[in-house]
Amino acid sequence: MEFLIASAIGLMTAIGVYLILQERTFPIIVGLTLLSYAVNVFLFAAGRLVINQPPIVSGADAYTDPLPQALVLTAIVISFGMTALIVVLALRGFLETENDTADLPEEDLASETEADK
Repeated sequence: MEFLIASAIGLMTAIGVYLILQERTFPIIVGLTLLSYAVNVFLFAAGRLVINQPPIVSGADAYTDPLPQALVLTAIVISFGMTALIVVLALRGFLETENDTADLPEEDLASETEADK
């Protein structure tokens, strides 16, 4: 079970990093979302992968730590808000420039280099 979870975390992280390095904004947003999912699964797995155990220490030999579950719930809400913000920023950038690339247009780069001189 631990190997499966670790493999899923590694795969989501690798795909997320690959998508973040793309030129378009939509794959970047999907890559950031996958990275946040990988972090959430990692935090969840940090609380031990046990089944049918109480979340409170009550004399039992094994228990489930509730703190990582609370952290994951908080992280899900924060990542949802950040994803919504990034989507709105990408949409506004597309509507203003009519271009979906994440880099600056060449005319903006030329004006910045002239201003630096």
